[in-house]
Amino acid sequence: MLFAEADQDFSHINKETVVTALKDALPASMVLHTEEQLRPYEFDGFMLMAHVPLAVVLPETEAQVVTAIKICAEQGVPIVARGAGTGLSGGAVPHPHGVILSLARLNRILKVDQYARTATVQPGVRNIQVSQAAEPYGLYYAPDPSSQIACTIGGNIAENAGGVHCLKYGLTVHNVLRIRGVTINGEIFEVGSHALDTPGYDMMALLIGSEGMLAVVTEVTLKLTPTPRFAQCVLASFDAVEKAADAVAGIIAAGIIPAGLEMMDQPATIAAEEFVRAGYPLDAKAMLICESDGTHEEVAEEIARIEAVLNEFGATEIKVSQSDEERELFWAGRKAAFPAAGRISPDYLCMDGTIPRKRLGEMLTAITKMEDKYGLRCLNVFHAGDGNLHPLVLYDSSIEEERLKAQQFGGEILELSVALGGTITGEHGVGVEKINQMCVQFDEQERDLFFSIKHAFDKNALLNPGKAIPTLNRCAEFGMMHVHGGQIPFPHLPRF
Repeated sequence: MLFAEADQDFSHINKETVVTALKDALPASMVLHTEEQLRPYEFDGFMLMAHVPLAVVLPETEAQVVTAIKICAEQGVPIVARGAGTGLSGGAVPHPHGVILSLARLNRILKVDQYARTATVQPGVRNIQVSQAAEPYGLYYAPDPSSQIACTIGGNIAENAGGVHCLKYGLTVHNVLRIRGVTINGEIFEVGSHALDTPGYDMMALLIGSEGMLAVVTEVTLKLTPTPRFAQCVLASFDAVEKAADAVAGIIAAGIIPAGLEMMDQPATIAAEEFVRAGYPLDAKAMLICESDGTHEEVAEEIARIEAVLNEFGATEIKVSQSDEERELFWAGRKAAFPAAGRISPDYLCMDGTIPRKRLGEMLTAITKMEDKYGLRCLNVFHAGDGNLHPLVLYDSSIEEERLKAQQFGGEILELSVALGGTITGEHGVGVEKINQMCVQFDEQERDLFFSIKHAFDKNALLNPGKAIPTLNRCAEFGMMHVHGGQIPFPHLPRF
């Protein structure tokens, strides 16, 4: 079991004692502890693992966050911070002996500064709410995960979330100026500032993507971006996925950095079209969606250059949006790819590997072979511009064999990502989903460094324990099954 491997003994924890202490210090309505109340929190968007927590705390102020953390720390109780629960790597899966600290009620937009182009918000604010609040000032928040209508800023920070427009405007880490948080000791701290830079180590970049293992975020200052005057979208069809993949590399090689550059294979296109009716070409083996934004003149010039590259690499059809409505329709299918997969399969596993753009064709060919190997279908949807893959492995969780094969299928994709010179995650985090593949990505010395950082912030390992960083024992066990002779799989592939 995942949580048993952390070499921590939580046998001392008494649920009644913990719940009583929390209810004595906080309004009773903020402390959930009955079976019926706890069941909705037993998993997040990663559906392959579930644990019922000891209790759930729903603070409404920073002071209440501090109180809850101090009580848990004093009693040696694990704490798992949670936002909307949309994470796909199991980062918010509860600890069976721990408390879920839900930040959903810290959901206020504290300030939008149109002159500094910043928004200061609490962690429970939904991603899309920031752009809605900034819209009257001609501004918006650039990182736009597909789950932006539901996912929260706190969760975005925990996983360093991305989105379709992050190729040009950056991930979460590039759009956060300041973080206020609470340590496991209950101390409030701030990192970053409203200035362009701060002295000393870049602690903010360390916190972003740390998956709630170092501190609990209570307030964030975000960078806002001016809303582009104009945008157009190109929809390009290809008769081979390899041609589409080569076209992606060709666009970037030409010095073009589009606002977004996405790719969908034929099965994903068909699923999305049946769901959204975006006018996608169903006969294409692969499809690219490429957006340009800026002034009318800038967009016209860039679209012409993009079309030239697409034709050079064998596009069979090219459509350019003629209105904002059509542009949004082009994106609607891509944004709805995940729910579209849910319409045609009882369950799906969404992976998150990242590889060099020039290796996209190899990866897609390999995934096709894996479909035959595991007897499962896979829809491929990804941020092609930065090589961030989101293969959707379709399976039925009620069938034990399919559930196991889906995990093996996903693991092989991640291990191949490393072999191709990439990484096991781009924006979903490690959580519990990819913890075995951390043994492939990083060696023992590197993992020891990660544990050293964790210990510096949280010496008793109470913040989200058992996630993201595998123990030596786990890697040894995983290595017996997957790593032979000190070599990762796919040794025939060139390394980078």
